[in-house]
Amino acid sequence: MTQTIINWAACWKEQWQKNHEINNRKDTASMWDEQDAARKFYRMSYEKNGERVNRTIAGLALTPESRVCDVGAGPGAITIPIARQVSHVTAVEPSKGMFTVLEENLRDEKIENADCVQKRWEDVDVANDLSGPYDLVFASFSLDVPDMREAIEKMCEASSRYVYIYWFAGEASWETMAKDLWPQLHGTEYVSSPKSDLIFNILYAMGIFPHVEHFVYEHIYRFDTEDEAVLYFKPRHFVTTPEQEELLREYIMRSLEHDGDTVTVPGHSHRMKIWWDVNDFPLSK
Repeated sequence: MTQTIINWAACWKEQWQKNHEINNRKDTASMWDEQDAARKFYRMSYEKNGERVNRTIAGLALTPESRVCDVGAGPGAITIPIARQVSHVTAVEPSKGMFTVLEENLRDEKIENADCVQKRWEDVDVANDLSGPYDLVFASFSLDVPDMREAIEKMCEASSRYVYIYWFAGEASWETMAKDLWPQLHGTEYVSSPKSDLIFNILYAMGIFPHVEHFVYEHIYRFDTEDEAVLYFKPRHFVTTPEQEELLREYIMRSLEHDGDTVTVPGHSHRMKIWWDVNDFPLSK
């Protein structure tokens, strides 16, 4: 009996392509080109006393001497507190809005041991764009890349010790929302993004046998008004007509909760932390 060898990197590319075609976009960075959206994302990162941020930082092997590269740093929610604990941080962020707010936040927080690179990870030249070597390279829910194997190889190239990837496992609440709404809004089925199982299998095929930790994250979208909630979700579901907006509003109102003077849309997702020491699994040249 002949054993079938699955090309997991090709599986990732195919699923990524289908997800981006259904979302009608070339890359995730374009979603965050508006600075107001980037600032809201930054504020939301510190919901529940910054649980996601604190959990991520606590799970990294940081020391005061560490040099760190944050891939897909966004507005700096993780970059900034890490910078206070380590020697140096390089923040890589492609989105114009996110990058502007990232630099703004670094100035406001008086962080002087960080440098920023405005590029997609797939376009970064490790030797020329980064100020390595780094003791640790990580991507916290930011590796929405067309070629995951190439992205992993680049992270390994940039790191002298650890690589960490945080990514989603299973269908997240916002994907459930999209699956429910897409047929009504756009007359087609929604296709979810590729998940952590493919990352693990890509690594395994590369001869990298990583540590894996699963956790559930409860997150909250918080808004001042119901209209603000609808406004936030409109571009994420490509809502352009009054009829589509009414469908979106009806859906949101079914899950909307009131919390004091604000309204919230609760959600949750299963997530994975995947990490390894590059010295234990050197890549073949």
